[in-house]
Amino acid sequence: MNEELKLYENIPQEKFELASNEDRFHDKKIETKSIGYFKDAFLRFSKNKASIIAACIVLLLVLFAIIGPFCFHKNYIDAYATDIDLKCYKELVPKIGFLEGTGFLDGTKVEEINDAKYNKYLYMYEETGYNPIQKEIKSYEVTDSIGTKTLHKVRTNMYYCIPIFTKTYTQEQYEALQKYQDEHNLQIILPWVDYYDKFSEAEYIANSNVKISGTYDIWYECDATGAPKFDENGNIIPGYRTKGPNDFYTSLRLDGDPALIEGSTVKWKYASVSGSKKNGGYNFTVRINPYNYFIYKYGFEPSFIFGSDNNGYDIFTRLAKGARFSLLFALGVSCINLFIGAIYGAVEGYYGGAADMIMERISDILSSIPSMVVTVLFNLHLSGKVGTVPALLYAFIMTGWIGMASSTRMQFYRFKNQEYVLAARTLGARDRRIMFKHIFPNSLGTLITGSVLVIPGVIFSETSLTYLGIINLDSPTRSSVGSMLSNGQGIMTSSPHVVFFPALFIALLMVSFNLFGNGLRDAFNPSLRGAED
Repeated sequence: MNEELKLYENIPQEKFELASNEDRFHDKKIETKSIGYFKDAFLRFSKNKASIIAACIVLLLVLFAIIGPFCFHKNYIDAYATDIDLKCYKELVPKIGFLEGTGFLDGTKVEEINDAKYNKYLYMYEETGYNPIQKEIKSYEVTDSIGTKTLHKVRTNMYYCIPIFTKTYTQEQYEALQKYQDEHNLQIILPWVDYYDKFSEAEYIANSNVKISGTYDIWYECDATGAPKFDENGNIIPGYRTKGPNDFYTSLRLDGDPALIEGSTVKWKYASVSGSKKNGGYNFTVRINPYNYFIYKYGFEPSFIFGSDNNGYDIFTRLAKGARFSLLFALGVSCINLFIGAIYGAVEGYYGGAADMIMERISDILSSIPSMVVTVLFNLHLSGKVGTVPALLYAFIMTGWIGMASSTRMQFYRFKNQEYVLAARTLGARDRRIMFKHIFPNSLGTLITGSVLVIPGVIFSETSLTYLGIINLDSPTRSSVGSMLSNGQGIMTSSPHVVFFPALFIALLMVSFNLFGNGLRDAFNPSLRGAED
């Protein structure tokens, strides 16, 4: 003390000034605004770039799940449940309109084809006006044990190669279809092809026991073996006509082609007619141009952003509906588990002692039961009564809350003896108020992070169960990501897009949710409140 006084004695008197009350800074009001708990958490979360990117990806996936099912015409989506014609449009590759001609996501595919298929594509173009061969890359000859043959490497438009199919109509429906195609100048009905069409009547009689495969997919005159016939100039003779002798069929698009000559050795028809007027009228079985028929049936040209699956369903819409189901299901499981686990864990951690020991042993018994066993048992014995989805929900809730209860219990043990809790108890606060007003908010960060991370876990588990076939959520009107992966694995080599898009969705979802959850964990950590990087 004396040394300090001696130090001050050496300071000149003029250096000293009287202090003013106005200069007492500790009495001044703090001018900066206070930052709330959630605002502080948001500021810290916004500094984590990886979490921000992950949050944006999660948001895009959620928007895709919400908006995706509404991106196609309602009558097309409704047809999922009843329309067997959709099978004809299976495994179509992705097509985006503005990318047409680029060779990328434009509905085309590079393939090697032989002469027979090459000629078939050429005459499909002659009859339908849609050219399956977008570009011929090269032609070359190969020799094998059978002989020498020519192969063509071409880029084909898969939407113009959809196989021909047939439909049977009443006379009224048949006439309505003809009226539509004439009004819209759109060829839907193709000339009928049967054994008379393929070769002469004499050849037909001589080969009456011969059955040629692909009866409805013939596009030029051919012999009994299916080989094309040639005219005197060596050209294949196209297998279509514009008008039949009974006027059952007309085509405006092909107007100008020679009509059928009466007395010809080849008897062309435009529909297979059955029934009689005595029995209520004729039935007409017709060959259908699948591309134009799609326009007639659904009101828009076939164009699938993600392609179509092995059932002819649009993958984009199907995946969006499956994603929406998975997200809503996982969110419901997460909320229920948070509610049950938070209450259970709060009671355990706050009271401790015998109550904690008994409740913890109950949790141990339930957690020791394999989740796969629980799911299978619930699916076998409960799904028949309440449905597959409720049974699956019960299975996930049966043991899913235990992890949340454990986290809550640990947080309550951490905070229940803090000074502010003791002060609240001293002032007469009830247990319920202390638990949920003072302790629970400090546990909120851990619980929110745990709840968010439950969502991808539930989706992954549900996807695994449906992929393995333990749970069946697949139907014409509903699907899941796991079901789509399971249905597409058999055609993965020939049509990889059927599996690629569901796999990409689940991969992005898992990675993004985990990064997003890590960001939330740091943001809601009370020990980091007000900390600067």
